[in-house]
Amino acid sequence: MRTLYLDAFSGISGDMFLGAMLDLGLDFDALKQELEKLHVKGYQLTQERLAKSSIYGTSFDVEVDGGKDHGFVETHHHAGHTVDAGHHHHDARHLNDILALIDASDLSPVVIAHAKAIFTEIAQAEATVHQMPLAEVHFHEVGALDSIVDIVGCCVALELMKIDQLIASPLTDGSGFINVAHGQMPVPVPAVMQMRVGSKVPINQRLDIHTELITPTGMGLVKTLVSEFGPLPADATPVKIGYGFGKRDTGGFNALRAVLFEKKN
Repeated sequence: MRTLYLDAFSGISGDMFLGAMLDLGLDFDALKQELEKLHVKGYQLTQERLAKSSIYGTSFDVEVDGGKDHGFVETHHHAGHTVDAGHHHHDARHLNDILALIDASDLSPVVIAHAKAIFTEIAQAEATVHQMPLAEVHFHEVGALDSIVDIVGCCVALELMKIDQLIASPLTDGSGFINVAHGQMPVPVPAVMQMRVGSKVPINQRLDIHTELITPTGMGLVKTLVSEFGPLPADATPVKIGYGFGKRDTGGFNALRAVLFEKKN
């Protein structure tokens, strides 16, 4: 029985989660090979092991050709001709298009099911926040290629690392406001707050940190896949610890700590 404990003392994002998994020993080449089964191009994965506050960990990123929030970068056929990579496909940012992309992949059934569940969870929150039908939600963070790779990558990582159970500490978020394309958003951001409705995901808010620490991707991952929240397991043996670095300037140690436990059945 392999249990992964997420110590989210400084929030959680897809990049932080994958950084922590790589720091635990996730095979970077195996991750890239699995993500090729999505059949999309136009991105590169990067990892760097470095020290922050004299603690070593891993920084992970998805670099999309042309910059962030670029939409899908793929080749597909329409009306008898090909629309090549590099164009913005705004119609490819709806939930059904993303689910269809995942369904058409060669990923395992478990990865497909988990990734679709996370996207659907975030889409439902966005639909409520923006007061529109689920089918009409245009994704911002989540619809971009980098976030699709992030979310599917998280699900792939759990499978490659043979994680049987995912548990977490209470999450920590910041406060204040962040600036986005549409103006200012309060922290926690509206989609993250909406995902708290009807859930038991505990969040502690730090009023001394004026930025977002929990992204919609991070919250979707936690709400969908974490089975329980609380302290470190007392009845299992920790075998390895990994740190995935975030990119927020918090004035402190911005990382997600992942602890791998093994318990003999």
